[in-house]
Amino acid sequence: MDLESLPIRVQLGAIGSMAFNSAHFLFFFPIVLAGYWSLRRNPAFRIGFLLAASYYFYMSWSIAYGLLMLAMTAVDFVVAGRIVATHDPRGKRRWLTLSIASNLGMLFLFKYFNFFADNLSAAAGGLGASWTTVHLDLELPLGISFFTFEALSYTIDVYRGKAQPTRSFWRFALFISFFPRMIAGPIIRASNFLPQIEHDPRWDDREAESGLARILAGLFKKVIIADLLGVTLVDPVFANPSAYSSWTLLIAMYGYALQIYYDFSGYSDVALGAARMLGFTLPFNFNRPYLATSMRDFWRRWHISLSTWLRDYLYIPLGGGRGSAWKTVRNLAIVMLLGGLWHGAAWGFVIWGAAHGLLLGLGRLFHAATGIDADRLEQPPLSRAARVAVTFHLVAACFVLFRAVDFAKASAYLTRLVQVEPGANGVSQVAYVILVVALAIELMPRRWMSMLTESYTRIPAKIQGGLVAASVLLFTALGDTGTPFIYFQF
Repeated sequence: MDLESLPIRVQLGAIGSMAFNSAHFLFFFPIVLAGYWSLRRNPAFRIGFLLAASYYFYMSWSIAYGLLMLAMTAVDFVVAGRIVATHDPRGKRRWLTLSIASNLGMLFLFKYFNFFADNLSAAAGGLGASWTTVHLDLELPLGISFFTFEALSYTIDVYRGKAQPTRSFWRFALFISFFPRMIAGPIIRASNFLPQIEHDPRWDDREAESGLARILAGLFKKVIIADLLGVTLVDPVFANPSAYSSWTLLIAMYGYALQIYYDFSGYSDVALGAARMLGFTLPFNFNRPYLATSMRDFWRRWHISLSTWLRDYLYIPLGGGRGSAWKTVRNLAIVMLLGGLWHGAAWGFVIWGAAHGLLLGLGRLFHAATGIDADRLEQPPLSRAARVAVTFHLVAACFVLFRAVDFAKASAYLTRLVQVEPGANGVSQVAYVILVVALAIELMPRRWMSMLTESYTRIPAKIQGGLVAASVLLFTALGDTGTPFIYFQF
């Protein structure tokens, strides 16, 4: 019997998926706010209610995968307890190995099995051998790359003695499933989140207003900037790059760099804002990454929760920056290759990670040879602007690999890009306007944004409420068109 003829599929039951930019979330979140704060004086009910809401949020996408997450949570909860209870170092390592194997095993099964099976089959065929490929017809659980890394950080920290395991399974389950950052981060650490559960929350008007403002800002980034850039520019050009001039491809390359940034940072803003309205503080995930002066500086500003996770649990254990410059380059290459693979099971992501590893390594070798620090704060404005421009173009060019996924398509895109054909055919006026707005927001001085926020708080409450209601209705109406957040696929 040919195993290829027996695809394995998990049949999903769904309540009705709930993205931040959907009408479902518009009704869900106010109910959660009201219920959570009404139970604030009863820790057991408050935590139970928020845990139930978080599982409802996740199971609106898939009931089956909610049960999978619960099972993985149970394994790591037990493992952490056994690590502390076991006094034999070898026994501790065995329990940690179980956690790593179960988490990465599930991630491999759902995300990477078919990718590796296909490539092993191709390699075997190239050597003249016969290989029957087995495909698992499984849908990727949303957020699995994020919550597996969170669970691993917990058990590793317990093993290292940097954290004590919680005795409450429900608190640990809330850490893994907390709905604001459930699907696309930021990646949180138990040492930062669990203590916040222990304290009774206190409602703060200013914190609530700040959280709401951040939610609205995130939805604006997603719906008005990222989605419009995708529809009017990025999607049509990347679908058929041969039909456009090299100038148009350059504009679309800029467009995708801005689209993915505003899409992902928009999600993070909504997550941080929603958490703040519930009395929680989550880590910032972005710090104006397109003002970075080097690739090293870029990774200090982009997807900060992932880059710090890779630093703490992979780069430093490999040796980090200790030893020779070449060993550091090797460590950077390994980390960025795995970081690229973390994003998806495709060679485009792997090559994207390899490109970033190469650029980071070259930067480190340049610094070792010359002693010049490209990231020093005090440097002439023109020199700083030039470094920012070069870094942005390197990042944007690498994002072509990320967007195309397939290396052949990315190569064709970049090859046509350097042919220097003037004229921007197919770029609408709307796309140009959105590009200008996106760049203006990124370059805007921070104090201007603070002034805008302060001006909003001075508006009479009734007008504030009307503006919020109109904005939310607009965002959910436009957001319900079915455009998912880009990082949902990871």
